[in-house]
Amino acid sequence: MNMPVRPTCSTATISLVFGVLSWFILPFIGAVVAIVCGHMARAEIRRASGGMEGDGLARAGLILGYLHLVVLILAIVAVFMFLGGLAFLAALAHHAGHV
Repeated sequence: MNMPVRPTCSTATISLVFGVLSWFILPFIGAVVAIVCGHMARAEIRRASGGMEGDGLARAGLILGYLHLVVLILAIVAVFMFLGGLAFLAALAHHAGHV
């Protein structure tokens, strides 16, 4: 029996591609594109009522995009904490020199 082939949502594919690229080439922009396209793709697939494939691709793009943003935010917080610690140590050393 021949089953009709359901098309794959191109927006879901774009989400996955940019989700992967966000980790290697396009750090912030790739993550944002992956997230936006992933949500758009999932909505499009839901509207198609089973007539379209690609929900897994969209979900993978969303996970990669959101995970990248979390790691990026944690890295920025770590840098600021490190620099703040250095500034604190410098202030302590400066203050100790005047005592």
